[in-house]
Amino acid sequence: MSLDLDRAAEAFAAATDWTVGLEEEFAVLDAETLDMVPRFEELRDRADDRDSTLAASIAGELISSEIEIRSGRGEDFHDAVARQRDVRRRLFEHATAHGLMLGATGTHPWADYREQEFIDTEHYRRVVDGLQYVARRNNTFSLHVHVGVRGADRAIRVCDRLRPVLPTLLALSANSPYIDGRDAGLHSARSQSFTKSFPRCGIPDAYGSWQGYREYIDFLVATRSIVEYTQVWWSIRPHFSFGTVEVRICDAQTTAQESEGLAALAVACVAQAARDEDEGVPHEDLPRRLVEENFWRAIRHGMDGDLIDLPHAVTLPAPAMAERLLEWTAPMRAELGLDPQLPALNGAQRQRRAIDAGATLQEVYGATVRETLQTYAQEVRTA
Repeated sequence: MSLDLDRAAEAFAAATDWTVGLEEEFAVLDAETLDMVPRFEELRDRADDRDSTLAASIAGELISSEIEIRSGRGEDFHDAVARQRDVRRRLFEHATAHGLMLGATGTHPWADYREQEFIDTEHYRRVVDGLQYVARRNNTFSLHVHVGVRGADRAIRVCDRLRPVLPTLLALSANSPYIDGRDAGLHSARSQSFTKSFPRCGIPDAYGSWQGYREYIDFLVATRSIVEYTQVWWSIRPHFSFGTVEVRICDAQTTAQESEGLAALAVACVAQAARDEDEGVPHEDLPRRLVEENFWRAIRHGMDGDLIDLPHAVTLPAPAMAERLLEWTAPMRAELGLDPQLPALNGAQRQRRAIDAGATLQEVYGATVRETLQTYAQEVRTA
């Protein structure tokens, strides 16, 4: 988490295009009540004793009732997915053996953030001490996708090009209608709770070059705003250690197929933006305030709403904007063998329709947890 910017530039200079890393976050749940329970450290420590592959893939995320698994570096998307499927299976076996379930929606519907325990590390103590309520309030779960991009300038320009794409990716991934025991009336309560609260989060400015981004980081350091680069939480960012562009906009996905489909689309977006940059395809850096209009629409209505065709100032149904994304990425999807398979209704849409049909909060969430077990766990057998 160093802020050695010369070393970060070297990491991008040495990066390989289209390597992929996947990160998926899960709520740790009591198997009977589906309440969140603080057992991350137990799962981590027992994995250390029994399964070195799983132990190397587990990470903590602020609270002790959350667990993340990471694929590590895949040489391409397909390699990363194969790695992630293996550690998912191991994680779900591990959780089941300890009487736990795992949830994969952007928020837990009824957990009280005031009751959550924090992981006791220097990094997370710094986050909580620095952000206070903002950190304590953040009980959210997401999907992150890293894509290798060679060259620091090129990585920054890829991030710039993808700013207007982020709301469409969020709309496609929206999977959190509940928070604090209530129907939030949103499709992505996670984005409202986390992205709209954390500093240096959400839609970034366009920086134009590595030098422009470096000046921004230098400013944050000089003003003692940050001490490590992971305190910059933009929904797309250059990752200094890995030499990747990290897409961070998506809610956690209820099914493994949805997670893989969205990850494939995110990889395609990064790769297509890089190819467009290489070929000099014209690009306009739209003002953040305009992209934010679509960001709010994605939070509120997801795939059931409209998004704005920003260059032409007209609205289109969100599915039409998603089709445009698929059309734009078609060249790189074909080159990289990416075929995103996304359902007709995403997680938020399925949950909202169950809500409208009269299902209770507990029934809706229980159904998502069963879907998660069936699709992520693969070979796990339950009684």
